[in-house]
Amino acid sequence: MNPESAAMFQNVLYAFISILVVGTIYTLVAPLLEGDKLKSRMKSVSSARDQLKSQRMAELQQGNKLRSNNKGLVSNLVDNLSLEKLLAANDLRDKMAQAGFRGQRPIYMFYFFRFAMPIILGILGLIFLIGLNIMELRFQQNLLITVALVVFGYYSPGVYLKNTADKRAASIAPVFPDALDLLLICVESGMSIELAFGRVSQEMAENSVELAEELSLTTAELSYLQSRRQAYENLARRNNHVGIRSVSTALVQSERYGTPLGSTLRTLATENRQMRMMEAEKKAASLPAKLTVPMILFFLPVLFIVILTPAAMRIGDAF
Repeated sequence: MNPESAAMFQNVLYAFISILVVGTIYTLVAPLLEGDKLKSRMKSVSSARDQLKSQRMAELQQGNKLRSNNKGLVSNLVDNLSLEKLLAANDLRDKMAQAGFRGQRPIYMFYFFRFAMPIILGILGLIFLIGLNIMELRFQQNLLITVALVVFGYYSPGVYLKNTADKRAASIAPVFPDALDLLLICVESGMSIELAFGRVSQEMAENSVELAEELSLTTAELSYLQSRRQAYENLARRNNHVGIRSVSTALVQSERYGTPLGSTLRTLATENRQMRMMEAEKKAASLPAKLTVPMILFFLPVLFIVILTPAAMRIGDAF
């Protein structure tokens, strides 16, 4: 490697280390600077009822959704290049809702990053791998790595979206049986389903902001959508959780056929509690297998040192 390439590689390495240091500091300091998450999230969904009302009035008057003409740079780029058609993703709106992203702006950002990331990573690969050859590999190997970076850049927004949705579903799953029990109590006490959802969302706000947000949105949709069935189906569509989908199906059947809701909710609450217990037992059963490798790498060498060192010292003194 010539001196210029070595200096370039050293600068890139320093920049990478600086990014890691800044990221670590941000990770440690961000929770201290973060405000009241519950208050901000609940404030964002408190206006959902007014938004649905205004949206419905606009649809009745104009026949289509009211759209803003003041678009940003990203929105204009996506619309001008027709990236929604060029980089179409299946069920993107549902996946966005499952990840907690609502509105049109996250969709524009998704298509922008899916378009920009392959170009950026491809240019970096061409400059540093093929042009400067900082890894000192063959041309074919550098070209293969560059193509891999381009492919990674294309699929990375989808991977990030899926991981965010999985984390959100994992945060909802442990507290959902408790919310279902509260919903059952509210329904059996004589509350309407709208009041029951609103009450449960208030009670569950301290335990799970995400679940409280979903129930609040469902309460707003039950108030202003034409059909309750559509509100229940939207609840299932926004959440990739088996229990929530089962409850949504039960609510739809109760709305269509008039079946008693109390017994159905009681059965679903029992099943969800059993599912939560089975998940905890599954994690507990997998713990010994997960601890095997750390014990071999960290515990056994220290144990051998503690046991064999005195014997080795005695043998050394004897000879």
